[in-house]
Amino acid sequence: MPEADGPHESADGARIEFELQLHYWMKLIRAFEERVSRLHRQNKIPGGVYSGAGQEAIVTGICAPLQEGDFVAPLHRDLGVFLVRGVDPGVLMAQLMGKETGLSRGKDSFLHGGDLERGIFGSTSMLGSSLPVAVGAALKFRVKKQHNVAVAFFGEGASSRGDVHEAMNFAGVHKLPVVFVCENNRYAYSTPLEKQMAIDDVADRAQAYGFRGYTCSGNDLLEVLELSEKVIGRARAGEGPGLIECKTYRYHGHSEHDPALYRSKDELLEWESRDPIPRFEFYLEKKGQDVRHLREQLDERVRAIVQGAVDFAEQSRWPEGPEALEDLYATPVGPPGVGQRE
Repeated sequence: MPEADGPHESADGARIEFELQLHYWMKLIRAFEERVSRLHRQNKIPGGVYSGAGQEAIVTGICAPLQEGDFVAPLHRDLGVFLVRGVDPGVLMAQLMGKETGLSRGKDSFLHGGDLERGIFGSTSMLGSSLPVAVGAALKFRVKKQHNVAVAFFGEGASSRGDVHEAMNFAGVHKLPVVFVCENNRYAYSTPLEKQMAIDDVADRAQAYGFRGYTCSGNDLLEVLELSEKVIGRARAGEGPGLIECKTYRYHGHSEHDPALYRSKDELLEWESRDPIPRFEFYLEKKGQDVRHLREQLDERVRAIVQGAVDFAEQSRWPEGPEALEDLYATPVGPPGVGQRE
């Protein structure tokens, strides 16, 4: 009778399964993003589309250590946050298409979509303004003695906004369980990094607020994951906030209507050679995985998931006009009849 696997074998197996899940998330995010870009060109998606292609390692590595009850405030380019946090791909696609089955029941575009049941706060057009909201969530965790953390994404351009500084200052003063994640993709729309700030690292600003800042390659999933586990773990343990700056690059323009003529083709090619997905697949191959076979299986799997999401969204109905007047106010709570009209 064979001996049961010991703790070491069990831990190794769990780690391999976890790494394969990370690979799946990045592949799903990329495939979903690519299909969304095509649908936008076909005029099937109303409103703006802001691709996060090239930045999959950031949302995957940051969200992987999060737990149930944690709070996340993603950006317009963080579609992957929704998928990693468990939002149904069909519902997410319906949100993008403005259908009634979407997160906001067709009342808004993806840009402002959220899912509070999964702790996802909808972004706003004023990027960076969600940081004070995340700090408020962290304050709530502190007051209620809940061992949760809040995570807020922002870009290097938004780091110059006043509400970003106010949020970090308040979090530092009160040592709140919040992690600020800067997705530094070098361009605030068309403004290059050197025209935005006189320093090289946004993370340097954390020291002024009384907590630590860290930099990492946003194209290296393992580096992002290792750092996020550390910083999120410290925040969850009551050791205060942290700032993670992920150096990365977006493959598309600011939005799908932006040809990004302000950057060179050589610059784009240089960053595409650092693609986070092949980089992680190289790691998996060195660990003994049959990456070619794995890739074939995964490509087919995510292709089916994305197609299923498109089918669900296209078959979903458009919202009716009177429904625009619904969901305007919170459902009254309290004893029957209190605060309710007949």
